Amino acid sequence: MALTYTPDPEIGKSAPAFDLPGVDGRQHSFASVAGKHGTLVMFICNHCPYVKSINERLVEDAKTLQAMGVGVIAIMSNDPTDYPEDSFENMQQVATQFGYPFPYVIDETQAVAKAYGAVCTPDFFGYDAAGKLVYRGRLDAAGAEPSRGDLKRDLVDAYREFIDTGSMPAEQTPSMGCSIKWSA
Repeated sequence: MALTYTPDPEIGKSAPAFDLPGVDGRQHSFASVAGKHGTLVMFICNHCPYVKSINERLVEDAKTLQAMGVGVIAIMSNDPTDYPEDSFENMQQVATQFGYPFPYVIDETQAVAKAYGAVCTPDFFGYDAAGKLVYRGRLDAAGAEPSRGDLKRDLVDAYREFIDTGSMPAEQTPSMGCSIKWSA
């Protein structure tokens, strides 16, 4: 497991379009999940200990964001050949187990991860209502430890500030996690 940190964000960059199959049997696009106050695109997977440690908090925070008018989608871009835990069937099981309130889609060609510049799981890309990048940071400070209720909610707090004031916090702490498992 190689620890990877997200690079400095390209604030203002437009969200790349995508149309990917979800564990719910439907196709999902950026436009289909976009919210009134923005959209969160997150790259996650099933096997990464960093994602596993935040799964319950991820569901809680996604519901909070959705109630605030932020659309949410999770994309799995890992190559499941070497990581069978990241198979589509296992994606379906994980989504059901945790009750994901957002579409969980697979990026089989990894083209979407490359277009976004995703580097790790979890990797969070927060967009405004116009589809411009405003946030590239972490969910909270959990790292590979279980996410706790007493941790600052970086992502939720950033969107709350954005909705209230029109600007994101100037300082955004990079997310960290396992590198995306690219196809050979």
